[in-house]
Amino acid sequence: MRLDILFVNGRFTTLDADRPSATRLGVLNGRIAGLDQEIDGVPADVVIDLGGAPAVPGFNDAHHHLSLRGQRLRELDVRAGTLDELYARVAERAATLPEGAWVRGAGYDQNKLGGAHPTREALDRAAGGRPVWLQHTSGHMGVASTAAFALMGFPHLEDVPDVPGGSVGRDAAGLPDGLLAERAQDHVHRVLRPVGHADFVEGLALASALAAAEGLTSFTEPGVGVGLAGNGPWDVADFQSAIRQGVLAQRATLMPGSPSLHEVGSEFGLDLGVRSGLGDERLRIGPVKVFSDGSLIGRTAAMCCDYEGDPGNRGFLQEEASALREFILRAHASGWQIATHAIGDAAIDVVLDAYAEAQARLPRPGARHRIEHCAVTSDAQVARIAELGVIPVPQGRFISEIGDGMLAALGPERSRGCYRQRSFLDAGIVLPGSSDCPVVEGAPLLGIHDLVNQRTATGAPFNPDEALTVEQALRAYTLGSAHAAHEEHLKGTLSRGKLADFVVLSDDLLAISPTRIKDVAVTATVIGGAVVHDGADLLR
Repeated sequence: MRLDILFVNGRFTTLDADRPSATRLGVLNGRIAGLDQEIDGVPADVVIDLGGAPAVPGFNDAHHHLSLRGQRLRELDVRAGTLDELYARVAERAATLPEGAWVRGAGYDQNKLGGAHPTREALDRAAGGRPVWLQHTSGHMGVASTAAFALMGFPHLEDVPDVPGGSVGRDAAGLPDGLLAERAQDHVHRVLRPVGHADFVEGLALASALAAAEGLTSFTEPGVGVGLAGNGPWDVADFQSAIRQGVLAQRATLMPGSPSLHEVGSEFGLDLGVRSGLGDERLRIGPVKVFSDGSLIGRTAAMCCDYEGDPGNRGFLQEEASALREFILRAHASGWQIATHAIGDAAIDVVLDAYAEAQARLPRPGARHRIEHCAVTSDAQVARIAELGVIPVPQGRFISEIGDGMLAALGPERSRGCYRQRSFLDAGIVLPGSSDCPVVEGAPLLGIHDLVNQRTATGAPFNPDEALTVEQALRAYTLGSAHAAHEEHLKGTLSRGKLADFVVLSDDLLAISPTRIKDVAVTATVIGGAVVHDGADLLR
């Protein structure tokens, strides 16, 4: 045997109990052929010296909107500190555009703007009457200008209808104030989606390069095709094009949006009977993505109790509980893994009831149905999640970037049940790591930092009792995310026979002070033995 590549002089943390550390790693056909003495005397076509640097298994984000991240990189960044700053950015962009061109931006958070969303009339002034659509950082709402409503088919604002499963913000006169939440965004999505093939692939290329520099080797894209988080009916083909063109470096698991599933003969799914698991090591179909409720910081997630300081507001479900139940039962019976977005505790109860009924009707051991975000849970819900074998997918990075807004939405008492991590591990649940990027920054090291340190942007403690150890957080972002996608046999540890995906770091995560994790740099990213990010000049 002759190795394709041999990496030497490294300090590999393998996360494999049978061989916790190694200094040499050999690659053959994209997989790990062996470590240390397993490859003694075996020649290699290429030898790469890591110079004594620490390395860990490749980071795997279980909930990362890479395509949306790419599109936001092509749009105006409106992550502003004040409304005046936001409007100034809109005006500056509008001045560069021809008359009638759209001003598209994303990333604002009303919690960082004094509690107020931008308004339709202010956008009219800032953009000189151009159509404007600014998406909230959560993706669950956004604000449109008057010209944008006209292009949606509403030249007369009084004609804008309410939408079941969504809300249209209105002023004192009953006219739209610009804010469209949840399914009310369908008004604008019908005009702006789908993004064209070339633009979609360009966005994937931009996002993939950035993610490679952050150490991301695998991700699960939560929502492609038709649906709130998707782009259009050709999304999977566009991911394939990005791979063929060599601009998508990472391994991708794609979740079709629930509206993409339909009757196929006597079954329920995608055309030709496609369902969870189809694909290969580069691109595969994962769970179906279902939405049950909305956003915590946007205060649209379905809660058991009123939001703090907001009497009468408990959020809402995006569709009737009976319709959600029926979809889950059908998808389960047709062999799908199911991943349901549920943030509020009321929504989580609805989802757990449906999962339990589905398994009672048709037991499927190892289905690993998921709850995306699983943000606000009681002790009883944690126990039930464990009992049902459900995978919660919370986001550690939310803690620092939007944690202050979440604490404000819940108040001190209920915040103790918010974005649990250690509670899930203590219940025997395999915990994945994820970011929900671009809702927040996607760098896995930032997520690991927050899982361990539990501090908001203002320095306030978020949920200290839920803090993880560094090793637990690292396992979540590697083996935990692989398990959530039924891929732990391929990824998550540096073991013989697994994919040769790993990240070289500037410092040893397990040896430094936990408060320094955010400052560690990714110096190289390796996928299938190929160096896709080379900040250390390994290929010199």
